[in-house]
Amino acid sequence: MKKILAILLAAIMLLGLVACTPETEETPVDEPAAKEVINLWSFTDEIPGMVTRYMELNPEFAEKYEVKTTIIATTDGLYQPALDAALLAGGEDAPDLYAAEAAFILKYSQGEASGFAAAYEDLGIDLSQIESAEIAQYSVDLGTRPDDGKVVALGYQATGGAMIYRASIAEEVFGTSDPAEIEAIVGGGSGNWDKFWEAAATLKDAGYPIVSGDGDVWHAVENSSSAGWVDGDKLVISPEREAFFDISKDLYDNGWSNRTTDWQEGWFNDMKGTSETPAFCFFGPGWLLNYSMHDQVIAEGAVTNGDWRVCTPPVGFFWGGTWLLANKDTEQAEGVAEIINWITLDASENGLQYHWANGTLNGEGGTKDVVASGKVMAASNGEVEICGGQDMFPAFIAGNAYANGKCLTQYDERINALFREQVTQYAIGEKDKDAAIADFKTNVADELGLSID
Repeated sequence: MKKILAILLAAIMLLGLVACTPETEETPVDEPAAKEVINLWSFTDEIPGMVTRYMELNPEFAEKYEVKTTIIATTDGLYQPALDAALLAGGEDAPDLYAAEAAFILKYSQGEASGFAAAYEDLGIDLSQIESAEIAQYSVDLGTRPDDGKVVALGYQATGGAMIYRASIAEEVFGTSDPAEIEAIVGGGSGNWDKFWEAAATLKDAGYPIVSGDGDVWHAVENSSSAGWVDGDKLVISPEREAFFDISKDLYDNGWSNRTTDWQEGWFNDMKGTSETPAFCFFGPGWLLNYSMHDQVIAEGAVTNGDWRVCTPPVGFFWGGTWLLANKDTEQAEGVAEIINWITLDASENGLQYHWANGTLNGEGGTKDVVASGKVMAASNGEVEICGGQDMFPAFIAGNAYANGKCLTQYDERINALFREQVTQYAIGEKDKDAAIADFKTNVADELGLSID
């Protein structure tokens, strides 16, 4: 009996404890506000990397925005069709910010896809910075929509060209390697090739070709021409481009080149200095010097690191580049404008271009690059090892000023390939010039449907 009473008492006490224990209430947790999404499309990881760095430097931006990146390489022509489809489809997954390179910038800034692009001023971007930052004019021209005259794209790197030459060969042949004196010898800034061919003959007598291959001159000819390939629906061959037939043949017949092809082994060997007859110079922008050539001169067996110098080329030109555009239907205009401004126009020491020009974007010791802002380059240290400590910026600032952005069309990539095929066949004696020109015109008409009359 006592045992039963004890059990009942324990049960009553337990029930009492339960009854007296207040119910626990869960404290509601505030969910973090959803970030606004910016869709970024690019064909390399370069711009996405810049945006990531901007978010690291500006945590308040990172708290507000999430940047979703789509990278599709231009290999096999995959980027443009995918970008076009995404722009056309619209909606929340449409690109807010997208990149275009020199080969197809005009399609998106001035051509058939330009209607998707937002004018920078409509995003709230202060365009007076173009002048104050001394942005290369050719870059502005290529990013300006002709029907309303509004800027819809700008680049962050400048790709105006310089002449990049071997100091040791210059000393041996001309008695000096000083950029100002070599510039005078080759006719730098003259707007013509006359003195350059005189220098070619002098170099040949000393056993050196002036260039590696005709492609080294082609980019200077192509992007300094008085007219683009297309006028309306008609193919146009400017006098400068037609003259390239004879330029190429002279380089071949006179031994003024090593007859190499750009981006092939022989071309790279001339950068390394390992050719039997090393070439004197290349023509190119900052990226050719600081990336393509740099990779070769530090390779095993190379002998040219520190032996290169830069000066103004005989004719002004540009080669390559990347531009940033915004979707006119973006719902994130403020955030998109902030990114564009930091990358393309901010000429302060906090801007992307200052960091990039000084090699400090991701800490000290990065690659110094030629940027769109002349003001930034003038305030930066452009001394590079590949050029023996020469400050590369003055030559590239001049090259940017000489460059002309009004001779491009959206068809250039394919037409250039067809043109150079025929130039090569003429230069090596497989065709006469008239036949080569006729075949070029026919091929363009067949592939692109342009009038050749």
